Amino acid sequence: MNKYRYAGLLLITFLTISMHAFSQEHNTTELSAIAAVAPGATLHEVSRRFAFTEGPAADKAGNIYFTDQPNNRIWKFDTQGQLSLYMEPSGRSNGMYFDPEGNLVSCADEKDELWSISPDKKVTVLLRDFQGRRLNGPNDLWIDAKGGIYFTDPYYQRDYWDRTEPEIKEQRVYYLPKGAKEAIIVEDQLEKPNGIVGTPDGRYLYVADIQGDKTYKYRIQADGRLGERQLFVSQGSDGMTLDNEGNLYLTGRGVTIYDPAGNKLGNIPVSPDWTANVCFGGKDGHTLFITASKAVYTLQMKVKRAE
Repeated sequence: MNKYRYAGLLLITFLTISMHAFSQEHNTTELSAIAAVAPGATLHEVSRRFAFTEGPAADKAGNIYFTDQPNNRIWKFDTQGQLSLYMEPSGRSNGMYFDPEGNLVSCADEKDELWSISPDKKVTVLLRDFQGRRLNGPNDLWIDAKGGIYFTDPYYQRDYWDRTEPEIKEQRVYYLPKGAKEAIIVEDQLEKPNGIVGTPDGRYLYVADIQGDKTYKYRIQADGRLGERQLFVSQGSDGMTLDNEGNLYLTGRGVTIYDPAGNKLGNIPVSPDWTANVCFGGKDGHTLFITASKAVYTLQMKVKRAE
């Protein structure tokens, strides 16, 4: 190797290391300005082996389950930081959430169903259709303390479907009471409902209209129906979550955090790709787990999961 080529390689190596260090410093500086983030925390890439990640949900112990929908798999990220394949095939699972009994409930849109996956991986189909018509494609869900399931049903054409148009024209939000065989419509005035999450006390539900680029807050009534809709922020979202201080986390371009009054606390820049969903987990509940296209990330937070 001649001295000029060697000098060039040294320069490239130096610039690469310098740019990486600058990126890390820039990332840390941005994150330190967000009060909810733990001091000195940096975004950690867990793995980049997926096609498109979605649906993170944490069990009571803090283990996190998420989907790689194009590959028809559910993965597990345990409290020790170990990643393992949990289920394959998985019904093309998308959004997921744990019910009060510890079953993993999934929006399985291969056949547009709601699944309950027991701890021993036994699958029970909770819902197949609405009034005899095939659902558009259950996308995201939240389960209340009574075991009732709120879920969004937008239409996104899938290449593994045997249809090219919906049987139900409206893109709605539904509520399936625990043990019921039929869901009820609780919202049908949104363009394309997507992310959904409720407060632990069961009083309020947040729903994102991703096409309308808005997120709404509803008061949950005693029978599970929704009332008193109000615009929370003029930003839509894919998936979403809440922390123990009532801050709402919206996804899309990174993760944007809003306080309970709708004031923006900051944005966590994740990657140039789409950030689909987010949840809290880990042994102490302070780990923010982020699904972002082909990769998944963690970030240590000052706040923790809502309980």
